[in-house]
Amino acid sequence: MKIQATMSALVLGAALSVSFAAAPAFAQNSQQSKMSTCNTQAAGKKGDERKAYMKDCLSSAPVAATAPMTQQQKMTACNKSATGKKGDERKAFMKDCLSNKG
Repeated sequence: MKIQATMSALVLGAALSVSFAAAPAFAQNSQQSKMSTCNTQAAGKKGDERKAYMKDCLSSAPVAATAPMTQQQKMTACNKSATGKKGDERKAFMKDCLSNKG
């Protein structure tokens, strides 16, 4: 029984160490990607101008992806777009508008 407990502890420890060891590598790759992007955008700049641009670019927060619209936001936007439509035309428009992703 002690052998099983010891083996379980070793396996758990190994799994945890692998998952924590992988975390910094992911962050480093993200920073490398940011550096590459900023370097590309700084093409043509030299000296202090380039240094200032790189500092600003690298310190800026990454652009967050926009969150998808909630169903209520979709309904409001589709209602606004459907102004002037009536009957079957409005019904078809609303169905199409509300079923679109995003």
